[in-house]
This record gives sequence, C-alpha cells and structure tokens, in this order.
Amino acid sequence: MNECVLIVDDDKAIVNAISILLEKEGYQTLKAYNGLEALALAAERSVQLIILDVMMPKLDGLSALMRIRERRNLPIIVLSAKSEESDKILGLSMGADDYVTKPFHAQELAARVRSQLRRYTTLGDAAAEARSGELVNGRLTYRPEDRVLLADGEEVHLTATEMGIFDLLMRNPGRIFPAEEIYRRVWGEEPLSAPENTVMVHIRHIRSKIELDPKEPEYIKVVWGIGYKMEKRQSRT
Repeated sequence: MNECVLIVDDDKAIVNAISILLEKEGYQTLKAYNGLEALALAAERSVQLIILDVMMPKLDGLSALMRIRERRNLPIIVLSAKSEESDKILGLSMGADDYVTKPFHAQELAARVRSQLRRYTTLGDAAAEARSGELVNGRLTYRPEDRVLLADGEEVHLTATEMGIFDLLMRNPGRIFPAEEIYRRVWGEEPLSAPENTVMVHIRHIRSKIELDPKEPEYIKVVWGIGYKMEKRQSRT
C-alpha cells in the first residue's frame, strides 16, 4: 500500500499543488485546511507523513503539531512563509522533523518527503533487526532491539529523529560526531545547508528527556568546535 501524506494549509491552491505533485510520485494524499481538521484526520485515518502549514485559522500549525506529537510518532514537515532561523528553530523544537520555507521548489519538497519516510522506515527496520543486547550507561538503559529507553527505570519517549540521534551516540560512547555526520547518518541525506541548528534543537529535546539537569548535561556533551558525544557514566547501585 502506498504511503498516505496529509497536506494541511489554509491556501487551497497550495494544498492542491502539493497533492498533485505527491500523487505523481506515487503517494496517496489527504487534504485539510486548518489545524482542527488536521487533528481529526490524523486521528481517524492511516497517515504516514504530515505537511503542516504554520499560519492557519481555528488552530495554528505549531499548536496542531504539539497535539499530534502527543498521540502519533510520524514524520511532520512544517511549511511556513517565515524564513528566519529563529522560526525554524522554534518549529523543530516543537517536534517538527523538517522545516520548508515558502516559496519552495516542488522537487525539493518531494525529496524531503521521500527522505523522511525512508528515515522512519529505516529506523523501524533497524529496531526489528538489531540484536545488540541491552546497553547500560549510568541511569540509562537502552534496548536497541525494540528501541526502548529507560531513565531510572521509567520509559522515555523519543521521536524517531531523536531516537536516531540517541541510538547513534549511545552505541558509540566517547566518540565525537560532528553535526554534519549526525545529520547524514540520521536523516540519511546530505544537508542542504549548515545543519548545526537543526541537530542542536533535537539534542536539546533529548537532553530535556534524559538529563536530571538539561543545562548541566551528564550524558550528551558538546565538544566545542567539533560536535557531540555520549559520556560514559558509572552505573548507580
């Protein structure tokens, strides 16, 4: 069955144009024109990816994004006319997997859809195939075979992007990964621009979920000017 993409924008011309583009690529599409319609369709229908505009009536895109994230773990691409770096960081920090600014090139958007769907599928396949046993690092216990992460015995819920980054660092404690390498490995593609802020936002999200004090992280450390690494911690007895 072809993947289904939910397209959400209050501009019907944009929705129709994206729908035509993606259907030519072999995807099924669903259409919504505000955040409330998006929530309803995401809950009722089998959707594999969402393209979500920010400025919409009834419920804006970022609010809809947060509410969808509470229920579903699927790729979400934010579509916005706001091109400032701060707007991109805000969208990513609220749970988006990617951020595309208007006006956009049709083939670039299609490529990003393919990349996100491939990445989520790859993460799922890796979870099914991995047989590396249980990894323990201080307060953290990680089971790669089913992508389960525990902190002090409590399960931690990460998005697929966050889990991809965590998995990479957790499997390679002490190794420093530049942001560019993290992006290539987790996103599965070459970055179109400098990926430092994109990676940083997702690292910040992971820290907020696994660290006792995210401002003074014990686990995911930044090595200034180089990249990120997973610090090896003593197990607590």
